[in-house]
Amino acid sequence: MKALDELTFDNRFARLGDAFSTHVLPDPLDEPRLVVASEAAMALLDLDPAVAETPVFAELFGGHKLWAEAEPRAMVYSGHQFGGYTPQLGDGRGLLLGEVYNEAGEHWDLHLKGAGMTPYSRMGDGRAVLRSSIREFLASEALHALGIPTSRALCVIGSSTPVWREKQERGAMVLRLAPSHIRFGHFEYFYYTKKSEQQAELAEHVLNLHYPECREQPEPYLAMFREIVERNAELIAKWQAYGFCHGVMNTDNMSILGITFDYGPYAFLDDFDAHFICNHSDHEGRYSFSNQVPIGQWNLSALAQALTPFISVDALKEALGLYLPFYQAHYLDLMRRRLGLTTAEEDDQKLVERLLKLMQNSGVDYTLFFRRLGDESAALAVARLRDDFVDRAGFDAWAEQYKERVARDGEYSEVQRRERMHAVNPLYILRNYLAQNAITAAESGDYSEVRRLHEVLSKPFEEQAGMEQYAQRPPDWGKHLEISCSS
Repeated sequence: MKALDELTFDNRFARLGDAFSTHVLPDPLDEPRLVVASEAAMALLDLDPAVAETPVFAELFGGHKLWAEAEPRAMVYSGHQFGGYTPQLGDGRGLLLGEVYNEAGEHWDLHLKGAGMTPYSRMGDGRAVLRSSIREFLASEALHALGIPTSRALCVIGSSTPVWREKQERGAMVLRLAPSHIRFGHFEYFYYTKKSEQQAELAEHVLNLHYPECREQPEPYLAMFREIVERNAELIAKWQAYGFCHGVMNTDNMSILGITFDYGPYAFLDDFDAHFICNHSDHEGRYSFSNQVPIGQWNLSALAQALTPFISVDALKEALGLYLPFYQAHYLDLMRRRLGLTTAEEDDQKLVERLLKLMQNSGVDYTLFFRRLGDESAALAVARLRDDFVDRAGFDAWAEQYKERVARDGEYSEVQRRERMHAVNPLYILRNYLAQNAITAAESGDYSEVRRLHEVLSKPFEEQAGMEQYAQRPPDWGKHLEISCSS
């Protein structure tokens, strides 16, 4: 395990130069203090967990100190926001402090969010507040624990710095980790500004560092785009299978690596609702739960347009055509496993669709239904779950089909069935009301609930003694929390 001063930097993105980013120093927070840290994320940097409790930890990630080898840069990019193109965006409150490689040879960006104003702040103050920083931390680590590709969060540092949003709040910083923070919007920026030399340099950078296996293909850039298409199809399949709503799927929030990125007004489904809109600012429902699948394809089309200098239009269209088949294959595989099925049959998709329609019309808790479905034999489980449905006759018909399908799948003991299903169906998810309870306590100076919730969500599939309150349906007030992009 390493101390903080033993990290090894290799700032590859910074070496691309001033056309890609601007040198900016973090603006320190007043009285920085540790709110929460992730031991699992710290392990990615080979850091000793004990260093999180030292004063220098809060000083480094609160903007007061900087490694000599760090090269803090604010990245420039553009993007399509709610369908409209914005010519220049960029890190308006974030800084890429540098890239660190661990003993396994993996590179990790250290990206500090809430670090103050940059040339790309667009009239903003460059700050993040405690509530949004806690939400990003919890979501990053919770999605990782569920097996959903995501950026990671090392820590949240709180402060006494006043920040004005709808009201006065306290500033905070969250330290994000990812192998890269390059977005679809990076390619769009250089394409639409007609900076062909820099665009080619960016493409080479991404290909060489993040998709080196594509170098072996006859058309490396096309192979890379196909990989990006499949990664995003698989990512969104996991979002849909686990009921996660991102909320702001702008192209500047889409990672070139196909990981969940830039957490804002996200939410997990409580009652199943395919039309759920988690972003209070999304008045037309562009980024509703059911729209995430087509929006994923729309965003990939925007990236494809920016890659036309390197790949033929026909080849790009062919690669884009793989998105929906990739998505369907990954999604159906996940849903089969959530239903406890180990084999594939042609009518499995219809079985899933019928269930979701019944859940939609009855307000059934999405997460707890699947968990309880695996608690016992199929026959006993559906008999117990029947009362959750308004359309009892409809559910009974589905239950008969499901029991027959389970019987055809093979002979398994109840113990085997429970273990297999509980390994993919979480008992604990990051419900908005749980996050809000933790935030309310933290804003009064009590960080224990944030830390406890983080610990529970780090093992979402394991039943944890004394943590029953985290596995309950939300109270009525907790189902209708309005979350906006404001941070």
